[in-house]
Amino acid sequence: QVQLVESGGGLVQPGGSLRLSCATSGFTFSNYAMNWYRQAPGKEREWVARITGTGGTTTYADSVKGRFTISRDNAKNTVALQMNSLKPEDTAVYYCNAYRWPPVNYWGQGTQVTVSS
Repeated sequence: QVQLVESGGGLVQPGGSLRLSCATSGFTFSNYAMNWYRQAPGKEREWVARITGTGGTTTYADSVKGRFTISRDNAKNTVALQMNSLKPEDTAVYYCNAYRWPPVNYWGQGTQVTVSS
């Protein structure tokens, strides 16, 4: 069955870094664009970053541009999100998402990121 398992979340001080990983199985990974979303308490889930199936194109939300980097390894069926210069407003549960057209969406269970001193 399809599985997306996030890891790497935790507590970090403002200005620090974290690297999230998402291990996937059960679908043809390279056929899917991969996204990271996040959801802060009391807020709607928001899109953070996307990478195409080949890894050739990445896009970012304005709020994280220049600080976050998405990458993927199609040989290992994994996607990562390197987060630098973290801010308290980055605190959220981060979700890994696999997407292709016609619309198919797979989601992970999320990993908590807390940015606090």
